[in-house]
Amino acid sequence: MNVTYNLNDLDTVAQQLIKNLNGKTILLYGEMGVGKTTLVKALIKALGSLDEVSSPTYSIVNEYELTNDKIYHFDLYRIKDIEEVYNFGIEDYLDSDHWIIIEWPELIEELILEDNNRVILKLNVNKTRNLILK
Repeated sequence: MNVTYNLNDLDTVAQQLIKNLNGKTILLYGEMGVGKTTLVKALIKALGSLDEVSSPTYSIVNEYELTNDKIYHFDLYRIKDIEEVYNFGIEDYLDSDHWIIIEWPELIEELILEDNNRVILKLNVNKTRNLILK
């Protein structure tokens, strides 16, 4: 999946992305300010959560409720080494059958070996974004 979109199209793009996923783990890549958290908000809404979504930059993980499931949203931007993720029990989250969305996943890629969806976001000169699902 490779799509160029405006922020007005985000709800539609989130629904398209969900239809093309091969599992419940989403790894989000992109530079600061490209719209990762904004995309996460649209994804959480598209999955059916009514919870208020915010960036977990300082808390590292936020949990959102679905009717019969949960979503764990991680922001690993402030994590300096892999030991920090072990300290808050990342394995328990990764081993769950719940939705997992991770911003800045580079540090823990080795822990996520299967059924993950790599989403790369790029900001274009005209303020549109490219979303590439690998």
